[in-house]
Amino acid sequence: MLYREAGDFKTTYQADQATFPIPFDKWRYWVVLVVAFLVIPFFISDYMNKSILLPFLVWSVAAIGLNILTGYTGLVSLGTAGFMAVGAYASYKLMTGFPDLNIVFVVVMSGVVTAAVGVLFGLPSLRIKGFYLAVATLAAQFFLVWLFNKVGWFYNYSASGQISAPTRTLFGWEVTGPSATPEANYLFVLVFAVALAWVARNLTRGRIGREWMAIRDMDIAAEIIGVNPLKAKLTSFAVSSFFVGIAGSLYFTVWFGAVEVTEQFNILQSFRALFMIIIGGLGSIFGSFIGAGFIVLLPIFLKGMMTTGLQVLPGLLAWIMSAFAGAIGFVAVFMVLRWVCRSVGISGMPRTVIAGVPALVVGVMMGIGAYNGFGWAPDLAAHLEFMILGALIVFFLIVEPHGLARLWSIAKEKLRLWPFPH
Repeated sequence: MLYREAGDFKTTYQADQATFPIPFDKWRYWVVLVVAFLVIPFFISDYMNKSILLPFLVWSVAAIGLNILTGYTGLVSLGTAGFMAVGAYASYKLMTGFPDLNIVFVVVMSGVVTAAVGVLFGLPSLRIKGFYLAVATLAAQFFLVWLFNKVGWFYNYSASGQISAPTRTLFGWEVTGPSATPEANYLFVLVFAVALAWVARNLTRGRIGREWMAIRDMDIAAEIIGVNPLKAKLTSFAVSSFFVGIAGSLYFTVWFGAVEVTEQFNILQSFRALFMIIIGGLGSIFGSFIGAGFIVLLPIFLKGMMTTGLQVLPGLLAWIMSAFAGAIGFVAVFMVLRWVCRSVGISGMPRTVIAGVPALVVGVMMGIGAYNGFGWAPDLAAHLEFMILGALIVFFLIVEPHGLARLWSIAKEKLRLWPFPH
């Protein structure tokens, strides 16, 4: 009875537009924040920080920025990595040019610089859209990478062309540099991720967000009803680039500490951000987090499962992911056998038994196998990662274009109505 409503008695616009209409959702949200801020820092390790938590948080911020542009405004962009590079190099120039500047201001100002660059490259969106705009942002991607690679001023004429983040402290804790602790790294990025998600949520629910969505649905009709296309599109580019620039700044200063533009900010990273919002869900802040988590965890999950096993991960995480692998095997086999039984006319309890017993066996074996590893060659596992990721993208585009966020929303609606069918 935790996920129920006793009727619909909304008497104010605030209640009708509440982010959490059910109290259980609100309490779950606060529990997640308490765990993230007060529990995880006590159990974090360097591997978990650098390989799971920081990638998830940084890419979540980048995915939110891209989702504002593509999901909410309908403007396709293939230059996300290039704008992340702007944020990274802006951070480097600010940190080296102003050694006493607070790291928070460095990250925020990097976002502001990236927003200005994003508006500049967003000007073509006033005349072109769709495929042509995608090509224009792709050109921005290649131009920005070329610029940071060829103009020595951006990397202070370093012989290697690589930039390194100096050590910076906040409240006496080092948050950048080689001696920064995992807890400081994680909490610093977490604060930015939560704050930016809150800002994005409020922007998309307000007047600015409604203008973006009007442009996305039909720009001509939006202009007729009073929406200014120039303002809407350029504000979308500015806000999106601001988020992506902050992601690039955190990527450089906190996560990696040193980057080289052609390696860390190439076109593959732009596609990676695009895959996140496709799988997570276009036009959804929550979907940006789901998509980032999916893309970050999937390679770790598949590589561990197919080679040495998930036991190399931290204890509890290894058991959870092994159980997840077993659940996938169980559901897949159960659904296939259930469909076969239905096709041949078997129904009721016999169908459940015929489908459930083999599915349970396969699920247990797959869970155990994932934990211990299947012993496949690493190069084969790497190729299979790309194949599985591509298949999942095609699957979501066909079955549920709005991604995992939409599936989550449907599940919540069914819980609110259960046991009634409608």
